[in-house]
Amino acid sequence: MSLSQRATRLRQRVASVHDERVTGAIRYSIDMEAPGMLHARMVRSPYPHATVDAIDLSALPDGVVALTGADIADLEPGFGPLLEDQPVVARDRVRHIGDIVVAVAAASDREAAAAAEAVLIDYTPLPGVFDLRAASRPGGPLVHETFAISDNEANIVGLRPLADTNVCHRFQLLAGRGEAGFDEAEVVVEETYRVAATAHASMEPHAALAWWDEDGRLVVISGNQAPFVNRQALAKLFRLPEDRVRMVVAPMGGSFGAKIFMRLEPIVAALARKAGRPVRAVLTREEEFLTLNRHPAEIVIRLGARRDGTLVAKEVRSWWDTGAYADAGPSVAQKGAVSAIGPYRIPHVAVESLCVYTNRPPNGALRGYGATQGVWASERCMDTLAEGLGMDPLELRLMNLLHEGDRFATGETMHDLQLEACLRRAAEAVEWGAGRRGKGLSVLMKMMQTPSRTSAALEVDARGHFVLRSATTEMGQRSTITQRRLAAEALGAPLEMVEVGRNDTDLVPFDTRTTSSRSTHMMSFAIASAAEQLKERMAEVIGAPGQPLRFGKGRVWTEAAPERSTPLTALAGLRGDGEYRSQGGIDPDTGQGIASSEWHQGAAAAEVAVDAETGLCTITRLHAAVYAGRVVDRAGAELQNEGSMVMGVGSALFEQLVYDDGQLTTTNMSDFNVPSFLDVPLLTHDLLEVPGTPPHGLGETAVPPVPPAIGNALATLGYDLRDLPMTPETILAGERSA
Repeated sequence: MSLSQRATRLRQRVASVHDERVTGAIRYSIDMEAPGMLHARMVRSPYPHATVDAIDLSALPDGVVALTGADIADLEPGFGPLLEDQPVVARDRVRHIGDIVVAVAAASDREAAAAAEAVLIDYTPLPGVFDLRAASRPGGPLVHETFAISDNEANIVGLRPLADTNVCHRFQLLAGRGEAGFDEAEVVVEETYRVAATAHASMEPHAALAWWDEDGRLVVISGNQAPFVNRQALAKLFRLPEDRVRMVVAPMGGSFGAKIFMRLEPIVAALARKAGRPVRAVLTREEEFLTLNRHPAEIVIRLGARRDGTLVAKEVRSWWDTGAYADAGPSVAQKGAVSAIGPYRIPHVAVESLCVYTNRPPNGALRGYGATQGVWASERCMDTLAEGLGMDPLELRLMNLLHEGDRFATGETMHDLQLEACLRRAAEAVEWGAGRRGKGLSVLMKMMQTPSRTSAALEVDARGHFVLRSATTEMGQRSTITQRRLAAEALGAPLEMVEVGRNDTDLVPFDTRTTSSRSTHMMSFAIASAAEQLKERMAEVIGAPGQPLRFGKGRVWTEAAPERSTPLTALAGLRGDGEYRSQGGIDPDTGQGIASSEWHQGAAAAEVAVDAETGLCTITRLHAAVYAGRVVDRAGAELQNEGSMVMGVGSALFEQLVYDDGQLTTTNMSDFNVPSFLDVPLLTHDLLEVPGTPPHGLGETAVPPVPPAIGNALATLGYDLRDLPMTPETILAGERSA
């Protein structure tokens, strides 16, 4: 076949896919435009902590619109999903380098950038807060003297701030006799583990476009994972009824948690209000690093066992740096601490987890949501205990794993567990029985957002198609494909008859958010309920109440009378609605309750080699085994596993944000390293299914077990490490006798 023939064949294949991502036709947030649109740029603080004394806008050209604290005096003081601690722009004080003091809008991005350079600001520096443990104690400088607890739908955390400290939330868990249970231990190990901050590094930066309709209704278009939560937050911020705010979700070129809650949306809305014209903002790559990152954490674990390997007691103390604004930090600190307990039967557990303000850029949700930090500490400590006991790390885990009907430290009775199967699959993949040198294992269970609710609707349109209405956001995880399959399956209709409608709060029913690997699981129930209601209504209209329906070629008929079919166009406008709620939640003072209605479960195994001169770690084998319940979209599920594993490699070996007190020194993709194709080994993985079970979430399950599997493998070669990432320098520094 000639080169031209191959090119023609490729074009034909691309055209047949009808995938906007493949053809390049997709329009992301950064592509959105509106007539008369202005472009926004930000003026940011050069100080980590300071008062704003004066703002000089006199050098701004005519036609430039500037937004300062004086322009938002009529708004609520702040916004935030859990704590309303972040102003639209600084009112009188900045709390991190990069904090936004002024926003400007001009006819072009170049003019806006020049205008931002023309703004002059006087500051008075204040003492900065950078030491995580010191910040959690009384008596030091405070990042926030006061803050309001949000009543947002996203706030399912019973916040417990500590007075006269920078602790915005303290989570505690007590099971059995807690620390007192160590009197039953014959072997005790205690170690401190640290995990660096990292960036989301999605290909598409944050972008948002806003305008106000003639009737005073706010319209915002952005890539965001929680349109209804953000609509509620914007309505409160601008003191509007919720129905006076419309959120339209644009497809996202990646998010990994960075685009759950509001970032640019309040700024472009406030600028558009002042300008009387639409305003769009797109962050630069450097600004991305100053906007939201993953929490650095310090975790101390004390673990006690009998000499036969039976775990008896565990203590977890952790500190999570949430930066200048809380965002999702309290929830991350809580879930991360529960992950640090591990998927084990331990009768006595004591946990204290502190979410702490500092004068660094904010930190929030990132794929893994606290589990990456917690599982790193827990699973590295398990290998340290195994070494102290003289046991095989696999055998130690197997004898202590939770099984069906066991009671977890939260007090809940566990169900639908496949932890042992996942762990055994991972061990087999690296031929664990053939020798353990250079090999490591880890196992985890991760929480899903609980409690939670979601809704879906199915309707017949004028073309005779089924249209699914859902607020699940598409960000590269193939949620549209998954939802179409769930709907077609629930209806009993051909896949080509089902499509997913636009994600717009004016068109779709409520959903909490597309996070926590919850969407496929939750939507499977909501879509099934909507399909059932729609079929009942269709059966009534065609005069066949209670009879099973069949669909094909734009028509519907009953099993009893297949010869009498009705065109679906005649049923246009019929709709079915479905909702699903998960129950649960835990007490932040005791940790007791139902932490997760469904637990995400998985394991990883790695085999590594190290260059003794350079400290360079090469992964020769990497395998993940993830429990999927029931797989809906196999290709998508496999891509999720592989993408998670790559992100796990990044956390393990490369990714870290470096600060000099409050100054971030890694502000571009040359300094912040993510894995390249050359760094990624051949990835293998399992998707474990159990017939008759609903789909489980798996969008991030394979991230957290990868770093400890690699760390445990390195330890067998004599490189005993406690901190992430494990760079060549730290590998050589952590060398000990094997």
